[in-house]
Amino acid sequence: MNKTIKDYDLTGKKVLIRCDFNVPIINGEIIDETRIDASLKTIRYAIDRQAKVILMSHLGRIKEEGDKQDNSLLSISIKLSEKLDQKVLFIPQTRGLKLETAIKKMKNGEIILMENTRFEDLNNEAESKNDLELSKYWANLADIYINDAFGSIHRAHASTYGVPSLLPNGIGFLIEKELKALSYFANPERPFIIILGGAKIKDKIGIIDKLLPKADLILIGGGMSYTFLKAKGYEIGTSLLDKESLPYVKRLIKEYNDKIVLPIDLNVTVEFSNTTINRIVSIENIDPKEMGMDIGPNTIEQFKQILNTAKSVFWNGPLGVYEFSKYEIGTKKILEVIANINAHVVLGGGDIVAAANKFDYKDKVTHACTGGGATLEYLEGKKLPGIEIIEKIES
Repeated sequence: MNKTIKDYDLTGKKVLIRCDFNVPIINGEIIDETRIDASLKTIRYAIDRQAKVILMSHLGRIKEEGDKQDNSLLSISIKLSEKLDQKVLFIPQTRGLKLETAIKKMKNGEIILMENTRFEDLNNEAESKNDLELSKYWANLADIYINDAFGSIHRAHASTYGVPSLLPNGIGFLIEKELKALSYFANPERPFIIILGGAKIKDKIGIIDKLLPKADLILIGGGMSYTFLKAKGYEIGTSLLDKESLPYVKRLIKEYNDKIVLPIDLNVTVEFSNTTINRIVSIENIDPKEMGMDIGPNTIEQFKQILNTAKSVFWNGPLGVYEFSKYEIGTKKILEVIANINAHVVLGGGDIVAAANKFDYKDKVTHACTGGGATLEYLEGKKLPGIEIIEKIES
């Protein structure tokens, strides 16, 4: 069992908390606050125990100097100040005298947020490549390290692996909650139904191979369903096709045909747009010029009947282009179904959690994961660097 924030006396200690504030920001406005909200319990726990709290997080990808402007954590500090009802001092540095001086002046219960850790990637990718010098620098700022960035635990970066290798460490409440929710699937109550959507089959091969043998059924929609339909010989028009994964899909169909449930009708149009004319067609009647954008009403009803029998559900990836009002129906309707069944339901991070948040279903399921990649790798059984480095409690 990993150590947690509860295993330390935090009073007067400088506690470096690695959060995941990698949230969508458009024109300086935070569009989805899910990950910020998820961090609050751990932060409040630390300040309530009179720690000197230093927060760090990445935001976006930083490849060149121009990327800094749209990926500063300044707006995060403002939002955190509102939610915590106390000032979160933002330091626009990842290292330097201003940061060091601010930390030295901290009083118990105060909070500092340093600048985006990935700004250090302009320094020979120091953050992403786990630079030892950078790790030592950040570690010297604090007494205790707590990782609560579930969405980054599958990465061996300086802020998730290098720093905790140099400090007493533990996990926060979010990671503790995430791991508990996902460990359920080691032995899920049955019927166990998997829902998979989204675009890339390649990203989901590991999870399919790991969970499909123990699942009762797998419902497939979204962009990845068209490759499955193509593998079964259907015309898919200009729908998304993952040619590279076709051999894998054909093998899956041959081996698990009785477990795989594909759409029987689709909402289609002639271009990737919310304004062109759309129509509902059976999978036998897709025109070569059309592309699938969402599952159709008969598929929704079929999925609904199956899910009403479920005791365990894992869902990764939306069932259509939910960002467009014409093609949000499938994802929205199935979210409504799983919000009203008596089952252990986990949404596997990424776009499906964003969709659940958009349609107000995120808090109506058992758990909504805050990290898609980390969720999939955990369920695949891969070792996660950000967890492996955390100290264990001796039994």
